[in-house]
Amino acid sequence: MKVKKDYMLRSVAGYAVVVPVGEGAMNFNGVINLNDSGAFLWKTMENDVTEEQMVAALLDEYDVDEERANADVAAFIKKMREANLIDD
Repeated sequence: MKVKKDYMLRSVAGYAVVVPVGEGAMNFNGVINLNDSGAFLWKTMENDVTEEQMVAALLDEYDVDEERANADVAAFIKKMREANLIDD
């Protein structure tokens, strides 16, 4: 899965935000604020990755156990799918 090309992660006043560009701006009104781990996961999804690869990246980057990493990645993906921000 991969983030759609019409959405970009930007830093605004020290905050990580996802903003729509191009056609995405016509379909989505607003921005999405991400915490540090959300921004990290978003960056991993700028390339085509699997859920398992995202979990492995989270485990490498943060001091978190595998059960928590799996749950966090699953929740993140669910929210991104609900907002129609990723391509599978």
